[in-house]
Amino acid sequence: MRFPGFIAAALAILIAPASAAVPFTTPAEYALIMDYRTGEILYEKNARTPTAPASMSKLMTVAIVFDKLKNGELSLSDKFDVSEKAWRMGGSKMWVRVDTQIELLNLLRGVIIQSGNDACIVLAENISGSEEAFAQLMNQKARQWGLNDSTFANATGWPDESQKMSMRDLALLTRKIIHDYGEYYAIFKETEFTWEKIRQPNRNPLLDNFTGADGLKTGHTEESGYGLVGSAVRDGERRIVVVNGLTSERERLTESARLMRIAFSDFTTKTFYEPGALVGEARVFKGKEKTAPLIVTEPVKMILHRSMLDKAKATVVYEGPVAAPVRSEQQIGYLRVEVEGGKAKEYPLYAGKDVREIGVLGKIGLAAKSLLAKPPKDNAVAEVSE
Repeated sequence: MRFPGFIAAALAILIAPASAAVPFTTPAEYALIMDYRTGEILYEKNARTPTAPASMSKLMTVAIVFDKLKNGELSLSDKFDVSEKAWRMGGSKMWVRVDTQIELLNLLRGVIIQSGNDACIVLAENISGSEEAFAQLMNQKARQWGLNDSTFANATGWPDESQKMSMRDLALLTRKIIHDYGEYYAIFKETEFTWEKIRQPNRNPLLDNFTGADGLKTGHTEESGYGLVGSAVRDGERRIVVVNGLTSERERLTESARLMRIAFSDFTTKTFYEPGALVGEARVFKGKEKTAPLIVTEPVKMILHRSMLDKAKATVVYEGPVAAPVRSEQQIGYLRVEVEGGKAKEYPLYAGKDVREIGVLGKIGLAAKSLLAKPPKDNAVAEVSE
């Protein structure tokens, strides 16, 4: 609920959304850093722009399989038939053989570890009857899951003008995979997989080059350049990094590892108010007390780049003065925290105690005082910022 009237006060506290301008950039054409716990975007560059995702879109294929496993529609021991189309599929391969059957768990390894286009076709055809029908399912699930910058034409990421994803959608999908299907997520950390006596290492370079990395997927086509969706955990915190449009495998490794280091070392979670803390006061009309304390009932904390700690403002906003009686825990307004170049975040503010209404004699005195007073001025805006 918003209170669009008088802005009663402002507090110059050091707080800001971390997505404000930060003092680093990246050669990646598209990039995003996300905090897993909150879903907050810490850094973005062209992150809302749909672009060719290459094999990173295989995460959508995998997520649909995970969803069906969780819902009991599939089992990891289910065996899927291999068609001639799957066997003939080009690009990166698991090396499936036509007219054989493969357990679902091994097909998932073929997609996640080996980036097998052939394994994706096997999954798509056995789940939906055809790859085209599976692509329709991908689009349906994208809308359902809030991936609004994504469209799919195939299960593999094979170049197609209709196959597009934004970095934000890839990060949102990654967060969903880890949160909703955690029992299957460990496959992303497996370092190698052998099928048909062909051993292939996991294509994710972060697994061997960044401590705490445990997923997810690389991608490369001529159109997309080199990309990566990665996630890592350090000291109980998880970050997600997505990049695309890099020029080589080496640059992909170097830049994804650098951004992951920045994600952990340059951003910090800071709590400014604990639940129950006094934030400000609201003026009260016809109250036995002139003001009511304003408190927050949830922690006021944000993930900030270290350079942003002194470039912020916070404003207490309410429609006032508030008419007595005021009940303890009555919502009065909200605390808006913001920084130039970043998005505002709002926290509800509540009365910290009861304020009773004045008696009859007090009301008579207040009325007499009002008659003698000068006409009030229009509501004003009081604002203090760093």
